[in-house]
Amino acid sequence: MNRCLRPQALLRAWAGQATLGGVRLPGFIALRYLRPRRGRGVISIVTAIAIVGFAAGVGALIMALAVTNGFRDALQTELVGATAQVDLLRRQPAAIDDYPALMERVRHLPHVAAVAPEIYTAGLLIHGDLSHEVVLKGIDPAQELQVSHLLEHLAAGTLRPLADQPQQPNIILGKDLADAIGAYNGEWVDLYLPNAELTPLGMAGKRFSFHIVGIFQSGFLDFDSGWAFTSLAAAQALRPQNQGQWATHIEFRLDDIYQADNVARAAQAAAGPEFTTLTWISQNRPIFQALQLERLGTILVIGLVVLVAALNILIMLTMLVMEKRKEIAVLLSLGARRRQIRRIFVYQGLWIAGLGTAVGLGIAYPLAWAANHYRWIHVSAEVYAVDYIPFHPHPLDAVIVSVLALAVAWVATLYPARRALAVLPAETLRYE
Repeated sequence: MNRCLRPQALLRAWAGQATLGGVRLPGFIALRYLRPRRGRGVISIVTAIAIVGFAAGVGALIMALAVTNGFRDALQTELVGATAQVDLLRRQPAAIDDYPALMERVRHLPHVAAVAPEIYTAGLLIHGDLSHEVVLKGIDPAQELQVSHLLEHLAAGTLRPLADQPQQPNIILGKDLADAIGAYNGEWVDLYLPNAELTPLGMAGKRFSFHIVGIFQSGFLDFDSGWAFTSLAAAQALRPQNQGQWATHIEFRLDDIYQADNVARAAQAAAGPEFTTLTWISQNRPIFQALQLERLGTILVIGLVVLVAALNILIMLTMLVMEKRKEIAVLLSLGARRRQIRRIFVYQGLWIAGLGTAVGLGIAYPLAWAANHYRWIHVSAEVYAVDYIPFHPHPLDAVIVSVLALAVAWVATLYPARRALAVLPAETLRYE
């Protein structure tokens, strides 16, 4: 307590009629208690530990959330960009006849940026003695590039044969698929389709030969190891029983991916009750739910660091109350209200937490930016969507973490403040 402060000024300050350096007296005393003084080193050391604890907890939490945000954003950008954001198909497995007319109806729906016809066929890709399951996708190359960027990652070859020679059996394989069957650009492979033709003995399988004109590498293992592309006309030739212009899916690209559900409902209404839709949200829900669960687990685990720092505040303030019993009794004798005594310790705990939180945020955000910008930590692109760990710290995370840290600190001040209110002036000063 300031020895030069006169009792009259002290009473006015407690009554709210005066301030010291622009700070009310509870705040002024709380700030004085934070300063290290001779003979009071233990308190200052515990204060420093509490500040460092809050800085470490908040900083680690921001970094962990930045990693979670980074992977979520990368998956959302790469995975959603590699596939259609809305698929329109029949409820029962059947072809969409005269798809250009249907495409024209849904092309002008709100938030639709592009549409493209697709034909999906599942079969067995064979090269020599090796074989592998494959999903063959028949596309119009010009329209496909408008709804997906999967074929922008060509490791070998080109898309031109699919566009210039649509009737020819040309094929583009995923890199891992090509490696699995030992096939290279320029070679021929066979596609075996079960139940491909009707014979007197029933449905029978059939083999079709395709010329490899390209190898794509997207970085997604599911696509690179199990997908192949051919022209729309070549895919239609695999099912000669279907006549005219037909497709199995109509895929959409949107100007706002979060409008997928609304666009899906509108497209289904325009197509009719025999059609259904799939969205990127429903198709990738397990991935994003796993990321959300990981985010929650990260908050709970690293939040324990903040909890330990809050316990340091509780211990420090409890020690301070025990040390300052005489000063508290003097202030009460001079007319201080008990709620003002309580504010001294609440302010002190909140200032420790606030300083630690500010230090943690000040370190974590530049560090996350640098780690993301310079790509410090590399990972396998075959497993993850990117070849480095992305750090995307969001401003809202700082607000949420700061509020939680201050709330925990406030709770930690309640017990010491209650101990301070239990001081009895007459009993404490009896032998002074």
